[in-house]
Amino acid sequence: MDIEQIIILSFYVLTLIFSIILHEISHGIMAMWLGDHTARLAGRLTLDPTKHIDPIGSIILPIIMVYTTGFAFGWAKPVPYNPYALRGGKWGEVLVAFAGPFTNFFIALVAAVIGLFMPLAEESKFTIMRELMSRDWEGLSEILAGSPASIIFCIVGMLIFWNVILGVFNLIPIPPLDGSKLLFAFVDVSLQTRVFLERWGILIILFVLGIPFFSIIFSKVLGIFWNLFFRIAIISIF
Repeated sequence: MDIEQIIILSFYVLTLIFSIILHEISHGIMAMWLGDHTARLAGRLTLDPTKHIDPIGSIILPIIMVYTTGFAFGWAKPVPYNPYALRGGKWGEVLVAFAGPFTNFFIALVAAVIGLFMPLAEESKFTIMRELMSRDWEGLSEILAGSPASIIFCIVGMLIFWNVILGVFNLIPIPPLDGSKLLFAFVDVSLQTRVFLERWGILIILFVLGIPFFSIIFSKVLGIFWNLFFRIAIISIF
């Protein structure tokens, strides 16, 4: 692996970390708007990555995954908030939770619009997206060489890629993901059950996504949003 490919992989991981941080900050901003200043007082409403990075979820796991599988995933330290200080009761919690996925989809939209205005032919844009989605780092490095517009468009593609994954994944209605807050707003769940789900939720999610029926649905939903934002970005207006 040459230096160009290492740089591309670095941006691949950094765009993931950046997107996760903005996802977490949005929870704190929404909580503050609803009357709870816990996140602000904890110093978490900042773009300073040191305030949000989880050593395992934000650094070690993504780096290991990207260099062993070509893919990566991760998490940041959750932004704290006090649900009892929020206006709107349980619906306040829902708004705080959904601020995260909404932010991810908004970032994907902004990235797509930036891609729309990049001075590249549709064929070039499509090729970059294809190589990125297939994680062909060698082919991608050859395409990007000496072309600032292509490099920026590649970063646009990374932002769309990661933020669609983060947005859709966090809407799964299983704790500790954001979608669970909407589930709890409609379904009366005992405290004991809620504690159990919060403790074992990640394993339950991995198990569910390991079932072909649910993994296919998840992939289909990802595909719908990827196609939507990628189509906007790939259009050439030059």
